[in-house]
Amino acid sequence: MSNLSARTGRDRQRYDNNFRLVSGCIPYRVVEDEEDSSVDFQNKLQVLMVSSPNRHDLVFPKGGWEDDETVLEAASREAMEEAGVKGILREDPLGVWEFRSKSSSVEPDCIFGGCKGYMFALEVTEELATWPEHENRERRWLNVKEALELCRYEWMQCALEEFLRVMAEDGRTKEETLAASSISNREERQIGSSVLLCS
Repeated sequence: MSNLSARTGRDRQRYDNNFRLVSGCIPYRVVEDEEDSSVDFQNKLQVLMVSSPNRHDLVFPKGGWEDDETVLEAASREAMEEAGVKGILREDPLGVWEFRSKSSSVEPDCIFGGCKGYMFALEVTEELATWPEHENRERRWLNVKEALELCRYEWMQCALEEFLRVMAEDGRTKEETLAASSISNREERQIGSSVLLCS
């Protein structure tokens, strides 16, 4: 049993022009294929989705951004509460999406049923065996293609596409850095002991 508990209620909920503010993330990990190193970067990425309570659809962890936390803290909290994961959150949001709440008809404090969601990428470093909502949610690691097919909400598909773009760009940057480092190291070895480091 988890000694952690999920926040409930809307007493501390943030709003912006009648939009309920929510924060969430796309938890991910990079899986190396030891047998096939030619696998492209996209196929090495796995994302974590969770089931919605009392339903079978899959979503990314997200929830209300409260007035005693930053948007990043809210995204990290939601990942832990809903998916039982912790990790390194990229500080730049993938984007901000406006959408209708599925429960807008029963949310009197969400005047128009609209939400504004901030989504981030979270590199998972720890998976908890139990977490606050583990009895109501199942988590599932998927490749990006599967996740795109199973995303119920269009705005989450858009967030996943942006995540993929950012990760591909980041992957290219890392490859370019490694290639440049490799060239630099070869040049230093060729020059030998006469290498001078300039600042």
